[in-house]
Amino acid sequence: MPLIVQKFGGTSVGSIERIRNVANKIKRAVDDGNKVVVVSSAMAGETDRLLTLTRELSSKPDPREQDMVVSTGEQVAIGLISIALKEIGVDAVSLTGWQVPIHTDNAHTKARIKRIDTGRILSELDRGKVVIVAGFQGVSDYGDITTLGRGGSDTTAVALAAALNADVCEIYTDVTGVFTADPRIVENARKIPVISYEEMMEMASLGSKVMQIRSVEFAAKYGVRIHVKSSFIEEDGTWIVEESEEMEKVVVRGISHDLKESRITVVQVPDKPGIAAKLFKALGDRNIVVDMIVQNVSHEGYTDISFTVNKIDAEYAEEIAKEVAKEIGAKGVERNDRIAKISVVGLGMKTHAGTAGKMFEVLYREGINIYAISTSEIKISCLIDEKYAELAVRALHEAFIENTENIVTG
Repeated sequence: MPLIVQKFGGTSVGSIERIRNVANKIKRAVDDGNKVVVVSSAMAGETDRLLTLTRELSSKPDPREQDMVVSTGEQVAIGLISIALKEIGVDAVSLTGWQVPIHTDNAHTKARIKRIDTGRILSELDRGKVVIVAGFQGVSDYGDITTLGRGGSDTTAVALAAALNADVCEIYTDVTGVFTADPRIVENARKIPVISYEEMMEMASLGSKVMQIRSVEFAAKYGVRIHVKSSFIEEDGTWIVEESEEMEKVVVRGISHDLKESRITVVQVPDKPGIAAKLFKALGDRNIVVDMIVQNVSHEGYTDISFTVNKIDAEYAEEIAKEVAKEIGAKGVERNDRIAKISVVGLGMKTHAGTAGKMFEVLYREGINIYAISTSEIKISCLIDEKYAELAVRALHEAFIENTENIVTG
């Protein structure tokens, strides 16, 4: 029998009515002759509610205890789905991350999966049951509950699909697939039928909310085919698969934007060897992920070093930067939370010149100043003022996708 993994996001299980809809969708997959493993997020809004409770008690909740609280959202959801399935005649069993178990490292609130023991799942499947696994969570070496960070249920689903050698991993969400830009901002955004792992990883890291980047990394490493589709509309979505030559015909596949970054600048840093190493080692040692880095040209023996981090980590990163700044004799530290990262992504950039110049020209015509630039083989990102984010996305989408021969069929 084919084995499929189905993942349902928070909006898909956001009410009892929607949970019934999910149960019917799972039943259809079972009736079609599939073995089914389901991964569920918490009900919409529940994770935020639980996080708020922890922060009402402490400005810096203990990460272990925060994981203990937040992980309960998924436990509620999987239990409800199991009840709904049994009510319509489908035998099911719900399992938390520690019951599977999904083994992770010990980094609370942002743990990484180390391995998955599949014995319990395979045993339940052999008994004819649908297995419903809590997304977003696992268990550490110490036996403590851990969570995988925002969007972690995607990672749970893809990791399970890899461990179980599933035929496909279906990601059900509130949109019908991956689009060339956020459809809420760009009216003419188009659904992308097929996209490569590499392009999807870039778009996920650059602000696309459809998939978590670590889940796509898992898929690329283990060759898991992903189908992103809607929980509410019956139509084909977006397939995320290995790169093909045909995909390189598309210069720009999509426009991404990210409003969840902060820029931190260490001002008047002595320009001498080892300073940058000291700063970024201190950040890395405390699990702060740094994105864009810019160091200004030295002036009279001093320079400025700017970097961006997720806004969730901004306050902590600023504290670390101030510690290092004092140690190295820098003038001080500044933080800006009102920035946006705008990016163009496409495999075709590998073989087509002029993309960067065109992007900068579009932003210039709109009067948008660029603070920093970051590039890879298949993406160009610019840091700009947050207030210009939507204008930039629409202008770039018009220039690169709407007014070109650019195809999106992959």
